[in-house]
Amino acid sequence: MASTTSGDHVLDNPAWHALTGPHAAFALGGDLVRRYPSDVAPFVAVRTWEDPTVWQALAELVGPGQEIGISGADPALPVGWEELGRGEGVQLVQTDALRPVPDDEAIELGADDVPEMLALVERNQPGPFRPRTVELGRYIGIRRGGRLIAMAGERLHPQGWTEISAVSTDAEHRGQGIASRLVLDVAFHIQRRGDKALLHAAATNVGAIRVYERLGFVLRRHTTFLAVRTPAAADDRVLAETR
Repeated sequence: MASTTSGDHVLDNPAWHALTGPHAAFALGGDLVRRYPSDVAPFVAVRTWEDPTVWQALAELVGPGQEIGISGADPALPVGWEELGRGEGVQLVQTDALRPVPDDEAIELGADDVPEMLALVERNQPGPFRPRTVELGRYIGIRRGGRLIAMAGERLHPQGWTEISAVSTDAEHRGQGIASRLVLDVAFHIQRRGDKALLHAAATNVGAIRVYERLGFVLRRHTTFLAVRTPAAADDRVLAETR
């Protein structure tokens, strides 16, 4: 596991430090819980799970019967909350071995490319990607025959760090090193503005993790991803459980 270095404490709670830092303009919420707009990203961020009012604040922020994603924590759900799914993940950070380089074939993607980006994500399931996720940072892709066949970009942005995300390549174009090239291009531009690069991946995606390690990333910590649903309606009894 990577050793702790100055400034990497923000990676213990990257969504919170993004929404209270470089992504504050996207933030909905207050000083205990924040979230991205639902068409930007599904993540909520919590300053601390130790506050007894945190679940009430989350329910009020998100609304009844809504699905949200919790990453990096595995809190016990109070009465009325429903767990929809969970997965184990890993967080990887760059090392001095990373040698980022821009890619000549990569093109920058924007709002006009979103329908194709969403279709690519739907085909390959690299993780959450919403219609406005492209606004969170720089996204790039590769086209073959005019068709978008691969992409990668920037998502969470805690101070001093930028997450490389949505790394996706269509099945018929895998095995050509395209994903690695895109990761190195994204990392190049991250480093050029003075940030460091990090990644999150499903713990079961051992092939991708192996590639990232070969590129110069190292495991920092294991994480848990939760999909949960808020209570269907306000219930004084449920809220009392959180107090």
